[in-house]
Amino acid sequence: MERIAFAMRLKPGCAGEYKARHDRIWPELKAAFGAAGIYDYSIFFDEESLDLFAVQKRVDSGHPAALIGSGLMKQWWAHMEDLMETNPDGSPVRRDLVEVFRLD
Repeated sequence: MERIAFAMRLKPGCAGEYKARHDRIWPELKAAFGAAGIYDYSIFFDEESLDLFAVQKRVDSGHPAALIGSGLMKQWWAHMEDLMETNPDGSPVRRDLVEVFRLD
């Protein structure tokens, strides 16, 4: 099992819509996450900074790179682009985070 954490940022005034879109996440995208080995994915929001903090758990044999390059993922990015800071390719600006403490 591998745990990945990263941060992203919302645009001001977009928190409600961001949550609403995730409440209606596409079933085929959920399935694609599972196919990529991601079995647990949480996103937390800091209202003060507008930062999103995401944690994914995935099996060691997963293939997340295939998900990132998929047309489905690019469609989701386009769906979310008006709410988030994004790169020129439409992907969210993402900052990988380093784990400094863990209590199991």
